[in-house]
Amino acid sequence: MKIRRVKATPINYRLEAPYVWVFGELDGFSPTIVEVETEDGLVGIGEAPTPGAAAVINDVLAPRLAGRDAFDIAGAEEVCLPFWSGVQSINDRTRIMAFGAIEMALWDLRGKAWKQPLYQLLGGAVRKDIPFTDYFSLRGDGATVKGEKTPEEVADYCVELHERHGTTFFEGKFSTHDPKVSMKMVELIRRKLGDAAMIRIDSNQAYSLATARQLARPLEELGVRNWEDPVATIEEMRELRRHTSIPFSTHNIDIARAMELKVPDAFVGNPTAHGGINRMLRFVGACEHAGIDYWCYSGDTGIGSACYLHLCAALGWIREPNQSLFRMQPMDVIEEGPFAPKNNVVPVPEGHGLGVTLSRERLAACHRDFVENGPCNKYHDPEKPGTYRRLPLN
Repeated sequence: MKIRRVKATPINYRLEAPYVWVFGELDGFSPTIVEVETEDGLVGIGEAPTPGAAAVINDVLAPRLAGRDAFDIAGAEEVCLPFWSGVQSINDRTRIMAFGAIEMALWDLRGKAWKQPLYQLLGGAVRKDIPFTDYFSLRGDGATVKGEKTPEEVADYCVELHERHGTTFFEGKFSTHDPKVSMKMVELIRRKLGDAAMIRIDSNQAYSLATARQLARPLEELGVRNWEDPVATIEEMRELRRHTSIPFSTHNIDIARAMELKVPDAFVGNPTAHGGINRMLRFVGACEHAGIDYWCYSGDTGIGSACYLHLCAALGWIREPNQSLFRMQPMDVIEEGPFAPKNNVVPVPEGHGLGVTLSRERLAACHRDFVENGPCNKYHDPEKPGTYRRLPLN
């Protein structure tokens, strides 16, 4: 089965309302959707979390793959990526993620050709109901949704999620300039939903080590399950470990440093961030050997999300809930989306390959948004337009 063409399309993928995080307000994401078509007419789909991957794929990688065996994933990596440590040493992450999206599409093709869901190709499922957290944050107003402007409104939003959807797993932004505002959010959620609610927080490296030390004890008393990137570096995280038993997680997927410094307790990643499904499989296996947890982050369309649903079905070591913005995503580029957790879980798709269908109409609309408006600006600060926030916030 030969590859006829590879096409990458950058899109804007808007949230129903912009959420507040460490750098300002984020109203959406700008990923790249990848299609790999074979001479037999099958099409595999993948996703990279950056619009910059589109040019790399269309201009550099696609010509190298035309005419190659679609099942030869190792051969595809050999012609698309330089020696792995070399790519990492010059921090060529866009190229890594670009190939990761292509590799995802090649796995999707395998499943479609062999009429099997991806999790079966990975060895079968240890679970089929995949756990997720629902997300909370202060939010601005969207086109049709009024955002939560106060800690009280955020807590009421979480109560509504619990009552309507059975949510008891929550994760949210803890990164306000005044940490007392974020602390009040967590306090109110705990008070309104009780000890049965899992609460994880993400500070996106917002705070100095001194501020994080002050926050650690009250957060521990509130039963916070995990604190993601509380401080700027892994070394500062190691120092913070002396002041709290709260587990830490990070997006910095450096397992050698984690093993040496004994932090973090978990990595939060994505198949394309590793360079594809094969490399994520090996990375999670290394995490299991080192006793470091792993779960997937949020912000993907239904394509990327379907991929890690299958990976979480097949990999027993991914034990904690994945992050989810599903509830804040009003539409999707797949016909079956957006996914919606019920009682904290989403069932793994049972169709062939990724088990999801690309919507041409929605893809075109999201691409048109990108062309007309440019990529989403996740660093927009409504309080100081035209400037960027500097860390630490406090």
